[in-house]
Amino acid sequence: MKIVRLELVPVQPRWLFLRLHTDEGVTGLGEPILEGRAATCEAAVRELEAYLIGKDPTRIVHHWQAMYRHAFYRGGEILTSVISGIEQALWDVTGKAYGQPVHRLLGGPTRERIRVYSHCGGSTPEEAAASARAKVAEGYTALKTGVSGGRPARMIETPGYVDRAVACFAAMREAVGRDIDIAIDLHGAVPPATAMVLIKALEEFHPMFVEEPANCQDAESIAAMARKTHIPIATGERIFTKWGFRELLEKRAAAILQPDLSHAGGIFETRLIAGMAEAHYVGIAPHCPLGPIAFAASVHLDASIPNFLIQEQVSLGDGYLRHPFVLREGYVDVPDTPGLGIELDDEAIEARRGHDWKCPELYDPEDGSVMDW
Repeated sequence: MKIVRLELVPVQPRWLFLRLHTDEGVTGLGEPILEGRAATCEAAVRELEAYLIGKDPTRIVHHWQAMYRHAFYRGGEILTSVISGIEQALWDVTGKAYGQPVHRLLGGPTRERIRVYSHCGGSTPEEAAASARAKVAEGYTALKTGVSGGRPARMIETPGYVDRAVACFAAMREAVGRDIDIAIDLHGAVPPATAMVLIKALEEFHPMFVEEPANCQDAESIAAMARKTHIPIATGERIFTKWGFRELLEKRAAAILQPDLSHAGGIFETRLIAGMAEAHYVGIAPHCPLGPIAFAASVHLDASIPNFLIQEQVSLGDGYLRHPFVLREGYVDVPDTPGLGIELDDEAIEARRGHDWKCPELYDPEDGSVMDW
């Protein structure tokens, strides 16, 4: 079996789907995308296409090494995102060729279903509470929210800002009770000095975890925060490859790592990251704000690792897959059909073809300076 063609489809709201074709009619799906850089990723896939055409798609690790190392420069969000999506498609083809779901090729399932969380929030306590109740009514037992302080966080914040942010989280906790998990994402956009004050103020409401309490490259600050709170710290959505995660583990910066299978290097690279984390008694909660192909790849990884915690998602596949994932009591089942176990609904996707999504531009409303988002 040989690779003969790589088909790329930009899909709303901000995704890029890959269909990898072989000479035996077996196709594989992947998401080689970095948010806001769809055109750049598409060009990067085309640059790698010359290497892939004519190759055996089942030599997954070999191809990963060639695409990564022959670039000479190491890592970077574009290269690793593109390799990640291609690698997902190679696993899908390989699973179909051997008649096995991907998780079986990774050693078999360690669990029968995968716990997922959904996003909620609001700019006022009332909106936040209503959003949380609605998600629980849909069947979720775990939620994640952001910081609602009324404006972007400053380097040093006022008590009023902290009070507003905590009030929104407290309202969600009161709305859904103490048996629903609620995590909070600081998105690396809250400066460390303010983040530490927020974390302290949130402790009484028992967040499931605090995500990215400092810039993703600042492992020292994240580690320092982790030592000052009993709330689990999570990070890793903007870290790439096993080498990128090594520092976080060595510094014991987080109780939970959040590699993204469409950025960190793909399914097998994330399996290696999970093994490194297991040796440090650290859990894995994969990041996935992308489409249903990336989500399906994550589910197979989740099923195969012992230190899985919970899976992020924004789409279970409605309007994109012929058979979307089904939420039951906060979980989705692990697919048992070959490859990734999903099939695109081409007719539905055709209506969503194309997008020009760009990363938000956020500026301080008072002085016009650039803010993180």
